[in-house]
Amino acid sequence: MVRRLKIGITCYPTLGGSGVVATELGKLLAEKGHEIHFITHSMPFRLGQFHKNIFYHEVEVNDYYVFRYPPYDLSLASKMAQVAKMQKLDLLHVHYAVPHAICAHLAKEMIGDGLRTVTTLHGTDITVLAQDETLKDLIRLAINRSDAVTAVSNDLIKETRELLEIDREIDLTYNFVDKRVYYPRDCASLKCDFVGKDEKILMHISNFRPVKRVGDVVDVFAKVSAEVPSRLLLVGEGPDLPKVQHKIRELGLEDRVHFLGKQDDVAHVISIADLMLLPSEKESFGLVALEAMACGVPTIGSFAGGIPELVAHGETGYLSPIGDTEDMAANAIRLLQDERLYRQFREACIYRAHTQFCNDLITAEYERIYYRVLGIEAEIPLPVCE
Repeated sequence: MVRRLKIGITCYPTLGGSGVVATELGKLLAEKGHEIHFITHSMPFRLGQFHKNIFYHEVEVNDYYVFRYPPYDLSLASKMAQVAKMQKLDLLHVHYAVPHAICAHLAKEMIGDGLRTVTTLHGTDITVLAQDETLKDLIRLAINRSDAVTAVSNDLIKETRELLEIDREIDLTYNFVDKRVYYPRDCASLKCDFVGKDEKILMHISNFRPVKRVGDVVDVFAKVSAEVPSRLLLVGEGPDLPKVQHKIRELGLEDRVHFLGKQDDVAHVISIADLMLLPSEKESFGLVALEAMACGVPTIGSFAGGIPELVAHGETGYLSPIGDTEDMAANAIRLLQDERLYRQFREACIYRAHTQFCNDLITAEYERIYYRVLGIEAEIPLPVCE
C-alpha cells in the first residue's frame, strides 16, 4: 500500500488561476487520503466545505515599529517551518517562485533536509517578475534550490530557461479541471436573463489587466454583433475596467454588454456562453479557456504563450495573431453561423478537456513527483479519463 503523505500547500488564496489550481489540487489530494495543510495569509476562496484531511494555518504578520513594511515573507517562512515541524510534513508544495519558493527554502533551512520542496511556476513569476533585474537572481535561487520544479506549459518552461539560464529539470504539469464540476450545464433559464431568441453570448473572464487586451474583446464583439445578434458578458474586475467601459460607450454598445463582476460559480456562468474570448498577449496557460472547453464552449483566442498547447486550433477553437481582431471576429462569426461546425467543436471541447486535462490525470502526475523527491518507490496507476 502506498504511504499517504502530509503536504503543505502555499499559494495566493484570493482570486487567480494559480490559487484556484493549488486549492483544487489540495482538495483532490485530500480525497485520495493525503493530509493537506494550507499555509496562507487568508482562507483560499475555493476551499469550500470541511474535509477531514484538510487543515488551514493562517500566516499572521507582526507589524513591529522597526519595520517600514510588514515582513510577510519572513512571517510566511516562519509559519511554514512551524507547521512542517509540528505536523511532521513530508513536503511543501508552493505555487509561484517569489516569495513562496524562497520562503519554503528558508523553512527547509530552519528545520533540516528532511523536508522537501516542490515549486510550481504559473507564469507571472517568470513572464513579469523575472524581467526585473533586481529579482532575477532571487527567482533563479528559488528555482534551483527546490527539490522539484513544475510548470503549467512547455512555453513557460522554455521562457524560464531562456530568461534565467536554468538547465535543471522542470516537469510539465498542465492545469486541470475537475470534470465533476466543469461540464455543460442546463442553464437555459439563466441565459434567457441576458439574451433574446436566437441571440448568442460571447464571454470574457479575467482580471482586466493590460496583458489581457480586453479592448480587443470589445473590438471583436463589435464586429461580431454587426453580423450575428449577440451579447457580451464581461466577468471580473481590474485596472482596465474603466477604459473598457469608456470604449463600450464610445462604440454605442452599452445595451449589448453586461458586466457581471467577480463570480465564484464559474461553471454555471460559462455554461450560458456560446464562445469564450481570450485575446491575451501573454498567457502561460489560459485556465479560463480550459474551464470553458470543459463546459463545451469553444475559445476564440490568440497565439500567445501556452494557449496553443491548450486550444486545438481548428478543433476546439480558433487562434489568431495577437491583436488581429479582424481574424478573431471572422472566426467567431464562422462558428456562430454554422450550427454543424459548432456542434463538432463543442463535442471536441468536452472530449479534450475531460481526457487530456482531467483532474485524475494531473493529480496522479503530481503524486509521482512527490514520491520521487521523497525517494519513495510508489506505483501510481495512470488513470483512464473519459
